[in-house]
Amino acid sequence: MFRVVLYRPEIPPNTGNIIRLCANTGADLHLVHPLGFSMDDTRLRRAGLDYHEFANVMEHADFEAYLEAAGPARLFAMSGGGRKRYSDVAYRQGDGLLFGPESVGLGGRILGHDGVTETLRIPMLPDRRSLNLSNAVAIVLFEAWRQLAFGGGV
Repeated sequence: MFRVVLYRPEIPPNTGNIIRLCANTGADLHLVHPLGFSMDDTRLRRAGLDYHEFANVMEHADFEAYLEAAGPARLFAMSGGGRKRYSDVAYRQGDGLLFGPESVGLGGRILGHDGVTETLRIPMLPDRRSLNLSNAVAIVLFEAWRQLAFGGGV
C-alpha cells in the first residue's frame, strides 16, 4: 500500500485522524520527529478512536532516518508551490506521500532533497493559504488508492 509521511506534525487531533485514515486504507504512517506532541496525548488517542491497533505507525528521528528505514522508490511532497496537481500522477504501490507541519508546510531543504521525487499541489482558490492536514492527506491518499482500484477495499 502507500506510505503517508508526516514531517514534524504539530497538532495531535490531525495525526489522530490520519492514524484512523491509514487504518481504514491500509496505508503505513511514518512520523518524522520532532513531533509537536506526545504519542500518549489524549487528543491524539481520542481523534484516532480505537483504530490505533489497526494502523501501522512508525516513528523516525529525522528525515534521513525515514529515508534510510523506508527507502521509498518514489516520494511525492505536497506543497502549495508544486507545479503538478496531485491528481496528475500515476501512483504505484509503495509510493510515499509527504506532508509538512501544519504551521509552515515543507521547507526548501526538504522540497529540494534528492529523496523527493516530485512536489505536488492540491488545487485551491487563489489567495488561500492551506487545507487542514488531515483533509489534505485524505484527498491525496484516496486518489492514489482509487487509481489502484481500491485494492483490498470493499
